[in-house]
Amino acid sequence: RLSKVGRAGIVLANGSMTTQQSGEGDIRKAMIKDDVVECMVALPGQLFSNTQIPACLWFMRKDKKAGKNGKKDRSGEILFIDCRKMGAEQLSRTQVAFTEEEIHKIAQIYHRWRETEFSDGEPYEDVLGFCYSAELEEVEKHGFVLTPGRYVGAAVEEDDEESFSGKMAELTEVLYEQMKKAEELDTIIKKNMGVLGYGG
Repeated sequence: RLSKVGRAGIVLANGSMTTQQSGEGDIRKAMIKDDVVECMVALPGQLFSNTQIPACLWFMRKDKKAGKNGKKDRSGEILFIDCRKMGAEQLSRTQVAFTEEEIHKIAQIYHRWRETEFSDGEPYEDVLGFCYSAELEEVEKHGFVLTPGRYVGAAVEEDDEESFSGKMAELTEVLYEQMKKAEELDTIIKKNMGVLGYGG
């Protein structure tokens, strides 16, 4: 149980952000409406040695107003951070880890958002595909689902147009080769069918 100024961080399976089973949806809805959910972080798969399934971090706080835990009043807001594409350090074939740079980047997003003493002083900004600060009304419109990917959006890939053109040219070349082989096979089949007395 949290005190008035208490904070809590919990690691849970991704289903906790969306499931409606066993009254979990009602519990999640009540927590959001009570404004105790502060930050949600989606983690990459293969982060833990005992399971490869992706998990998420829940950070909760009863008092999100400005104070000793941050100069910025974040009442009525939830910070969403999507780290599913992170975990660049390959520990083994089945396990990854965050690099120091990645951990710093994630932490700074939160500290900027709350304007804590640990912030680097840069202003918080939503980053497409990575982080987003949502009003509770917006979360309610999404059916009280807390999956970060639903809020942060999709990042725009650089050189996407060039990449598409290159891939399209490559696929077209393969298609033409396959069509040519299909014509050759069709000719062989017709010839063999004629030998067997079934030619048209």
